[in-house]
Amino acid sequence: MGVINFIVDWLTRLVIYILSAGPVPQHVAFVMDGNRRYARHKQVEVSEGHTDGFGALKRMLEICLRLGIKCVTVYAFSIENFKRPRGEVDTLMTLAKNKLDELCSHGDLLDKYQVRLNVLGKTELLPPDVLEVVHRAEAMTAKHNGAILNICMPYTSREEITSAVESIVRSHQSGEIELDDITPETLEARLYTKLRDSPKLDILVRTSGVHRLSDFLLWQACADTQIHFSNVYWPDFALRDLVPVLLDYQRKQWGF
Repeated sequence: MGVINFIVDWLTRLVIYILSAGPVPQHVAFVMDGNRRYARHKQVEVSEGHTDGFGALKRMLEICLRLGIKCVTVYAFSIENFKRPRGEVDTLMTLAKNKLDELCSHGDLLDKYQVRLNVLGKTELLPPDVLEVVHRAEAMTAKHNGAILNICMPYTSREEITSAVESIVRSHQSGEIELDDITPETLEARLYTKLRDSPKLDILVRTSGVHRLSDFLLWQACADTQIHFSNVYWPDFALRDLVPVLLDYQRKQWGF
């Protein structure tokens, strides 16, 4: 097993080295879909599927960081997910609380790579104990300048755009901005991602074979973003699945 692990690690290093020699996207987003179907396929509890999904997040985040990708945004929990069975929602909230603490602990990924954590969305909907961990995690990483991890939770793109419009209305009512000065750029500047200094979205990946965006980054993905759909369930998503996505991005950057 030790030899196999050595070979896998060596091949991973080689693939990352080759990919990082070409154009590397600055901002990649993931719709982490398929945890529940993965659990059913494995005949395990749904909670185990969500736990394995977090393992996939850590794995893919480290791969992205090693490639030199500066911003990763993930769709962790939709506002609509609050409509799921109470037990599943409670499990997800407990998992979020525990894993946010783990991510930010000394020596873990965010510390090792100096990643700033942002939790984006209508965070006031989170339970108080989860919100406390969110604020602590953001404060712990606030001075990190190596990369950005945006965890969208609880989030929908419609709510994000609505929030931006409300902000513009308030600015107009207070006399800070005139109607004639409102442009698409005015709204974009007030989106959660832009408020937290995220670069333009280059690639959006959705796993599990579902071909829709499910109210995720609709404004950000409307221009030059490359959108990819993978048939792999999120907990199984690995470097081998990301490679063709990145190669397609590089091919288009080179004009092939």
